[in-house]
Amino acid sequence: MKIEFIKNIQFTKLVKADGQLREFNFRKISGSKEGLFSVDVSDDRGNRKMFKMAKSENSWKIVGEEPLPDWIYKNESIFNELIEEELKING
Repeated sequence: MKIEFIKNIQFTKLVKADGQLREFNFRKISGSKEGLFSVDVSDDRGNRKMFKMAKSENSWKIVGEEPLPDWIYKNESIFNELIEEELKING
């Protein structure tokens, strides 16, 4: 019997978005070979905004059809850098 261990990757980073420091929580979804991250953050009212990021054309992009606030889309390149940095450390 072969036992395979899959490393759980999750991390939290503070990012300045829409003029405020916001706490973004990243979690790699295991079982996805190409890579998929779940990300969540609170908006001004305390509501959780959740979205996924997938690797596409050598960078991490926001995927999904649910509309998100502009301040999330504007920081997509920063999220890409944070994920790549974390994968170099823990990947």
